[in-house]
Amino acid sequence: MNAYHFNFCNTACVALPTGALHLPAHDVLCVSDLHLGKSERIARRSGVMLPPYEVVETLQKLETDIAATNPAQVICLGDSFDDLDAAGSLDEDMRLWLARLQAGKTWVWIEGNHDPGPIDLGGTHRSEITIGTLTFRHIATPEVAEISGHYHPKHRVTGRSRPAFLYDDQRLIMPAYGAYTGGLASHAPDLRKLFGARTIAIMTGQKAIPVPLP
Repeated sequence: MNAYHFNFCNTACVALPTGALHLPAHDVLCVSDLHLGKSERIARRSGVMLPPYEVVETLQKLETDIAATNPAQVICLGDSFDDLDAAGSLDEDMRLWLARLQAGKTWVWIEGNHDPGPIDLGGTHRSEITIGTLTFRHIATPEVAEISGHYHPKHRVTGRSRPAFLYDDQRLIMPAYGAYTGGLASHAPDLRKLFGARTIAIMTGQKAIPVPLP
């Protein structure tokens, strides 16, 4: 199997190669930083035209992960949309696709810095949510036992950089799930100051691979 199974704050977790996190005991699938509508936002603000395929690519990946894990609850951990106008500009086909993914599931949109307000796309809108011992929010805080996103961490091994989960005994930061998203190197000061000495990067790609950070 290409996923990586590990224990975080007394909770069994599965890091999927796509960058999604599955919590089987809680029947939860968590993804972070989809940044849907990024190409539309860039075109609107700068006039630079990018191929508008990132919404389809991201939703295809999410549909596959939902089908594989069949969660009762899906948590989108903030910056699900590149801005609120991008959320409102999704075409009808994409809105219907999201509605199909949400059908029969508890769907939670966590507030991010790119999408700080409610959206009219089903589900519920929360600043954070606690499940079991874990609190899910967009940006890391001094609190412990939290899962967050925002930083889009990446880790490099033998010249190849890939989106990565970062975690230690108290904190887990998710990789960006969406297409067209950049990333912050795992050794960047803004990330390393959040973690203790025993930090693991789980690189995504064809297989989720854990790598201890130096």
